[in-house]
Amino acid sequence: MATDLKAAYRTIMDDHFTPQMEISFIDGDNRQTLAYEKVSWVIDNEQKGLRYGENPGQEAAMYKLVNGNLVLGDVKALDANNFLASDPLLVQSGKHPGKTNITDADNALNILRYLGSSPCAVIVKHNNPCGVAKGSTLAEAYFRANKADRLAAFGGCIAFNQEVDLETAKLVTANYAEVVVAPGFADGVMDIFATKKNLRVMQINNMSRLSDFVAKRVVDFKALMDGGIVAQWSFVPEARTIEQLMPASCTRKDGTVHAIKRLPSAAEYEDLLFGWLVEAGVTSNSVLYIKDGVTVGIGTGEQDRVGVAEIARDKAYRKHADWISWEKYQTPYNALTLKFGDEAASKIAAIDEQVNAEKGGLIGSCMISDAFFPFRDGAEVGINEGVKSIVQPGGSIRDWDVIDCCNDADVAMAFTGQRSFKH
Repeated sequence: MATDLKAAYRTIMDDHFTPQMEISFIDGDNRQTLAYEKVSWVIDNEQKGLRYGENPGQEAAMYKLVNGNLVLGDVKALDANNFLASDPLLVQSGKHPGKTNITDADNALNILRYLGSSPCAVIVKHNNPCGVAKGSTLAEAYFRANKADRLAAFGGCIAFNQEVDLETAKLVTANYAEVVVAPGFADGVMDIFATKKNLRVMQINNMSRLSDFVAKRVVDFKALMDGGIVAQWSFVPEARTIEQLMPASCTRKDGTVHAIKRLPSAAEYEDLLFGWLVEAGVTSNSVLYIKDGVTVGIGTGEQDRVGVAEIARDKAYRKHADWISWEKYQTPYNALTLKFGDEAASKIAAIDEQVNAEKGGLIGSCMISDAFFPFRDGAEVGINEGVKSIVQPGGSIRDWDVIDCCNDADVAMAFTGQRSFKH
């Protein structure tokens, strides 16, 4: 057994993956082949691709699509040589990136492509967003995204949809991050980032046309443990404008029509759409709470809808308490006792009282669910915290019950007509 437990994280794995790879789809005499080249970088005079896979000890390689056009039925894949996370320019590296650095960057871009041209920041950790926010400036967007979950953002991948300016760079380096991804960097920014020697800074030139990647599909492969493969087209959210969100309604078997009484306000529609588009990058089952263009609580990967609604709620409470503690005492909420000893009890009580009064910042927020609510109890979790509007796919046999639940609480609800699972 190794005695230096940190050595594995410093070790660059040998790479026995081939320089090229091809994947062919064959239908009789018709063969469509996708051609790939392995990606590598020269860092400290060593040319190497990925440092390792998901864990130290796992050999890994990344390939970029360089040739081939794939059409299956009515669906056409994204053309070759449209590189984003598969071929980043490492402006600063410190060390070779690992598989999780690339996949986190990729999922951040997956979310960003749907959020338009206004300044936006996405912070991803373990392939899920921990904070997503819009702002009047890029610095404000990052500040709000980081504030949404300051603890989870530690060591995350930060992606911006605009050139990083000096103000934003200073905010980023005030915290610890693994990766920064952006279309460009203003003069002087790299001098600031250089103070963090292990920060991987990736410039992706194609981000300047990120909107071109909206609704583009690629083949999503999932390897099975027996060597088999599941292939599917990548997910595209169909509701990408406010006009495509449908007022919730359903007709029961007896012909009774149940329809939502209150439509979302303009501001609520903005948050509902923002949250639904962020949802495309969140592992299911998931429920999000959004307020004023910021993720307030993100629940991911839970097995039941009530449970994930509660997890997102509980996270909102914890993160709200931590931010209040950080603003008042420059100390994490969980470290107050360690810092202040016996004096911490009164400080904790005051923070708890404020968090409970403000319901974790959820009052007036919007609730987003990636699948329908099978019963009203999932929606009630958010409604009890002051949620004012909900968006969900619809399609449950008990949609009528969820609609009635919202009407009883004067909560607006819209349907997307499409589930947004991500596994």
